[in-house]
Amino acid sequence: MGRGQLLLSVAVFLAGCVTACTTVDRNEVHWVTSWGTANMAPDPANVMPEEKWPDASLRQLVHVSLGGTRVRVRISNLYGNAPLEIDAATLAKAVAPGHSDLVPGSLRKLTFSGHGEIMIPAHGEYYSDPVALEHSRGADLAISLHYKEPPRGQTGHPGSRTTSFLVKGNRVAEESWAGAETFVRWYQIADIEVEAPLTVGAVSTIGDSITDGHGATTDHNDRWPDQLMDRLARAGIAMGVVNTGIGGNRLLREGLGPNVVSRFDRDVLARAGVTHVIVMIGVNDMGILHRNKEDTPEARAQLVEDLESGYRQIVERAHARGICVIGGTINPYTDSSYYHPGPDNEADRLKLNDWIRMSGVFDAVADFDAAMRNPAKPAEMLPELDIGDHLHPSPAGFRAMAGAVPLPALKSCRYQRSGPLQN
Repeated sequence: MGRGQLLLSVAVFLAGCVTACTTVDRNEVHWVTSWGTANMAPDPANVMPEEKWPDASLRQLVHVSLGGTRVRVRISNLYGNAPLEIDAATLAKAVAPGHSDLVPGSLRKLTFSGHGEIMIPAHGEYYSDPVALEHSRGADLAISLHYKEPPRGQTGHPGSRTTSFLVKGNRVAEESWAGAETFVRWYQIADIEVEAPLTVGAVSTIGDSITDGHGATTDHNDRWPDQLMDRLARAGIAMGVVNTGIGGNRLLREGLGPNVVSRFDRDVLARAGVTHVIVMIGVNDMGILHRNKEDTPEARAQLVEDLESGYRQIVERAHARGICVIGGTINPYTDSSYYHPGPDNEADRLKLNDWIRMSGVFDAVADFDAAMRNPAKPAEMLPELDIGDHLHPSPAGFRAMAGAVPLPALKSCRYQRSGPLQN
């Protein structure tokens, strides 16, 4: 073939590729994250003791935000410093939150490239092969994993607010685990994705313990992202909701877990089907500066400027991927028994909130501050929305926060990759 013929063939091929890649069949499906968490290296209080891992089966329950018939699971060795070997894995519908029993007949064997065993490299994450499992929105699914040996460097999420189970032996295929040991943490699980129409997307909620759910009721799924999921369902909006909050997290500096700027790509941008993100972060950045007695006027002013820059950076990265960003204002915390903020810190919170509302950086605003503050004392949360530490909302407070999310902003966005979602 001559050079001219070769160039003509390449041009024809590329033209065909462009046509195929730009023609969208509205009946096609794609993977959308239905449940997910933000993984980290557990702190010493949340590390599973080494002696519990050998020949152990873990059953971990998750509450999914989308129904469907075909799903896959992502297993994580993100913080492992050696390969992670999973000897066997299953997925099933759980009878109820807080219970290890499975719905009879719902258990599915998970395979990875057709194999029941899998080795995940250090710092890697692997998808399972898709399995057929019909389930509804709000179902509780059970992921069961068997380990021959302990992970070398644990990957997990301490703030699960969900009971998990451990037994000895390879029992992942058993529907009932009588006498199982219980704990309230997740290990080695990252996502559940469901096959959904192209018109269905997901919203990632990223932040600190308020998003993670400190103050929620164990096994009741009443964090504010959970209650947003319920609100979307009542409004007839099919949309995945992914909670990527980490307790103690900060926007700019390491705390409990990597800072939001450093983990934004992994926990938001890389998630399947994400079209929107709600960002609420900053109270720990401001509170720790005061708690450490480092909040000179110069340091406070610099922090507010740095927070605004950090927000701008993650918004730019989201927009580059066609993802709409909703900024969440910071809740009142003046009487916090942990941070004991003063008038200067309250002034910083108000300044940052005004910037979130008025800067134009965000595509929309979830005004959590307006929903949570006490009209008689605007620097404090309403008592009935507070768990009592004047920092974290109660389940009623989480309901108020879910109600502050502007649903129209979740239905369309000028930055979306495929145009407005049609629900």
